[in-house]
Amino acid sequence: MARIWSEEGKLAGWLEVELAALDGWVEVGAVPAEDVSAIRAHAVPPSAERVAEIERTTDHDLAAFVDAVAEQLGPEGRWFHYGLTSSDVVDTALALQIQEAGRLLVEGVDGALATVVRRAEEHRQTITVGRTHGVHAEPTTFGWKLAGWAFELDRGRARLVRALEATRVGKLAGTVGTYAGVDPEVERLACLELGLEPDPVSTQVVARDRHAELLSALALLATSLERFATEIRHLTRTEVREVEEPFGKEMKGSSAMPHKRNPKVAERICGLARVVRAAAAVGLENVPLWHERDISHSSAERVVVPDAFLALDYMLDRFRWLVDGLVVHADRMRRNLDSSHGLVFSHRLLLALVESGLGRDEAYRLVQRDAARAWEEELDFRDLVSRDPEISRRLDRAALDGVFDLDAAVRHVDTAFERLHALVRKEEAVHA
Repeated sequence: MARIWSEEGKLAGWLEVELAALDGWVEVGAVPAEDVSAIRAHAVPPSAERVAEIERTTDHDLAAFVDAVAEQLGPEGRWFHYGLTSSDVVDTALALQIQEAGRLLVEGVDGALATVVRRAEEHRQTITVGRTHGVHAEPTTFGWKLAGWAFELDRGRARLVRALEATRVGKLAGTVGTYAGVDPEVERLACLELGLEPDPVSTQVVARDRHAELLSALALLATSLERFATEIRHLTRTEVREVEEPFGKEMKGSSAMPHKRNPKVAERICGLARVVRAAAAVGLENVPLWHERDISHSSAERVVVPDAFLALDYMLDRFRWLVDGLVVHADRMRRNLDSSHGLVFSHRLLLALVESGLGRDEAYRLVQRDAARAWEEELDFRDLVSRDPEISRRLDRAALDGVFDLDAAVRHVDTAFERLHALVRKEEAVHA
């Protein structure tokens, strides 16, 4: 990823576009084939140092690049950059960089998704408490939680692929996109050679809504990773301690406190998500350019596009490492669930009372009364319920056994995993 976004990678892309344009000119019969063959034989990407040296005089990076390449050429060099404007080269080469970098991100998502699916299957039946507002709600399984992450990663992948396709366009249409100095067939042939589609109608630049869509897709994917990392951070807290980040024998969690094992990788993912989201905001700001173009987008884009790709590439790598080695304390999960004295079954009790013929509001208030006492006095909820005459006369012991059956509470976990397996097989999801 660093190579793609390096100065050397950029200059190599610029040269690739220039040579593809020359091949197009040859095809339409406007430039001698032997001259282009000579250019191809001698032109190599100039060094970043040489381009910078010339730019100190020209104050124009693409013009400096053209001059640096022309130094390598003979008289045939007059055809280099023929008919093109700077943005023809810059925008088309940026598309090449985006496509190459995008393939790395898709690979990263695929690796992260596979790891999440594997750990989800491993913990399909690992009972844990589901929390809403940070408070115990009802039982779930840790695998069920991870299955949800897998589906979100897949949606992020789909958005990324769509956005990459939207930016797979080149533009060799001249100064304001009217082909005044270049044949449209040259654009078509060059883009075909480069694996791009010609922008149907461009100005001097490719419209930046495409790039804004891409940066938004990266930001959404980064934000999903932040959501998962935030969950891990919460579950790592001392009072919860249901999971822990991988921790090697020689690692140090703190320079001062030897006992510390901090969720620092998860926190790093959360921090970098802010960087990627900021890049998306810049992408949106870059859309409304003046007339056929200005360059207000250019300086910002040179920062945020590489940074967003580099940050997300790193985030995906660290997230995969984090999930792959995540330490899961199933016994602690069960103890935490039990710590709310059985209150996680209050909804099932409410439903059972309604099924027995009791009005919903009356049933709710009966359950809420015993639940409040269990919570405030730290008493066993089932024991209170079984001794409550208004409840026990409607629900016998067998019925209460059903209400407080932990396995029954998560009995539909296989439904979620059938859908997950369909996702992995790329089949139509169950109840999509």
